[in-house]
Amino acid sequence: MNESPMNESSSREKEEMEEGNKEPPAPRAKSAVQTKKNILPADADLDRLVHDGSPETMVAVAGDARLTEDLALALLNRRDLPREALEALTKNGSLAKQKKVRLAVVMHPRTPRHVSVPTIRHLYTFELMQVALLPSVPPDVKRAAEEVLIGRLASISSGERSTLAKQSSGRVAASLLLDKEERIMLAALSNPQMTEMWIVKALKAETGTQLLTPAVARHQKWSYRNDVKAALLTNNYTPPARVLQLAAELPINLIKDVLRSGRVSSNVKNCLLAVLEKRAIRG
Repeated sequence: MNESPMNESSSREKEEMEEGNKEPPAPRAKSAVQTKKNILPADADLDRLVHDGSPETMVAVAGDARLTEDLALALLNRRDLPREALEALTKNGSLAKQKKVRLAVVMHPRTPRHVSVPTIRHLYTFELMQVALLPSVPPDVKRAAEEVLIGRLASISSGERSTLAKQSSGRVAASLLLDKEERIMLAALSNPQMTEMWIVKALKAETGTQLLTPAVARHQKWSYRNDVKAALLTNNYTPPARVLQLAAELPINLIKDVLRSGRVSSNVKNCLLAVLEKRAIRG
């Protein structure tokens, strides 16, 4: 049975009255960090507050103009430091330009990438080396430090390059394998972080291997690696007498790979083909 127009009207009025009595939903509360700028009172004890557990307090301390370098470093020693606090430190006037503070910000595991990567460009040579070697630093931040460091190699002193060759990460040391100074190249070759992959890549460089190739060919560690031997066969600076030894030492499959690469000289090619023929006869 259909309702009359009068009943429909009264029903609609009742619904509107009930809706009018409902309270609107409360707005979602934002965190203290989002809703207000954290400002500490004039008599705030910063020595005590750097150890406070409240995230809002840590952000306020990080952005306070009275914060000293020592207190900033104490704050940066905290692994529970919020990202907002790390951002506030990088905007805290002259404090953000302090050498130790910048390094500690970059090395902190919770520093956002948009903060740490631009800051890397302002670090000194051996600070970059330290960042690249520290296990706790994220891989992409390490890579950024290495790239900045490699970009500076042409402009830094011979002494600095020598230190980097001995102590830096494998990627940076690999960039010094083609250094024009033999002592620096040899130091890079003996770097503890050096790997076979970097040696092979350097040997395949189109230029600059005059010093490297003979050194690798007689090196007590690298000259015994098969992939290194194969790379030496493709390099024109490998001593001819060593070519014969390498060809005799390499497995047949690697000799064939070297021939297929098309990077060997005619003399080396003939030598390798002769070795393959001799082994076939023996087989």
